[in-house]
Amino acid sequence: MPLPKAELHLHIEGTLEPELAFALAARNGVELPYADTEELRKAYQFSDLQSFLDLYYELMAVLRTEQDFADLADAYLARAAEQGVRHAEIFFDPQAHAARGVEMGTVVEGLWRALGRSEAVHGVSTQLIMCFLRDESAESAMETLEAARPYLDRIVGVGLDSAEVGHPPVKFREVYEAAAALGLRRVAHAGEEGPPSYIAEALDVLGVERVDHGLRCVEDPALVERLVRDRVPLTVCPLSNVRLRTVDILADHPLPAMLDAGLLCTVNSDDPAYFGGYVGDNFLAVQDALGLSRERLRELARNSFVASFLDDDEERRARYLAEVEAYEFAP
Repeated sequence: MPLPKAELHLHIEGTLEPELAFALAARNGVELPYADTEELRKAYQFSDLQSFLDLYYELMAVLRTEQDFADLADAYLARAAEQGVRHAEIFFDPQAHAARGVEMGTVVEGLWRALGRSEAVHGVSTQLIMCFLRDESAESAMETLEAARPYLDRIVGVGLDSAEVGHPPVKFREVYEAAAALGLRRVAHAGEEGPPSYIAEALDVLGVERVDHGLRCVEDPALVERLVRDRVPLTVCPLSNVRLRTVDILADHPLPAMLDAGLLCTVNSDDPAYFGGYVGDNFLAVQDALGLSRERLRELARNSFVASFLDDDEERRARYLAEVEAYEFAP
């Protein structure tokens, strides 16, 4: 039985394994420019964030119907449960689907077919976070928020993802203010490829409660001190960082130093189908490459539930935290 954990940085579109991509392509009459799953898996090699995003958006073409999104989410939840995930806060990118003519309702209702029964089927509680694409306009983000209004009973918060450099958080000030007025939780990718100043801006201008990635905070000691003081969670994605060349090799990852500094770090998988590992694989990888002790792994698991948006269900959070404390590592 793996260490119980929450996953807080997971793009559902990034869980599309080659086998499912081909199955959905066949179901929907979509022709993929790859001979078979093996050739497609070889294409899952990237030189940087943009080359990854190009393939990521290309493969979204197979996602057309509610059932497609349900199958995608179900496949992720089954894998996550096997790796010890007890709670998952799942990102989705409605603009990327709207651009292909797939409406908000199709995406949300499809995902909810799986999420709504996840606890009964997989033993995983779930929440849904709608992300805005930062390389699209602020106006498009606001239109997306408006389109989501009928589904806000299914959506707990908003996020900001896609290509970071050149798209500072301030660009989305108004839509985040509108999301806050609607009672939505707020997170944003910051400090992955973008500078540490993007992290501060996400906090000050967007009012984010959690920073996705946040890796480059280590370049600014004053920012680290602030993040520690305010207990701002960082959703770190180690295998993703290596695959996208944010960190050259896993042994060089700053996670141990970040934890030593008192930062509230969590470990997550980001886009696991593309980056070579789900969240349990990330835990094992950092344990091996960084020599993390069992108690440090327990700390990361504990942090994941502390950082989760389970504020309206503290009893559940306490139950999950008790599972972490009671967990016995194999000899």
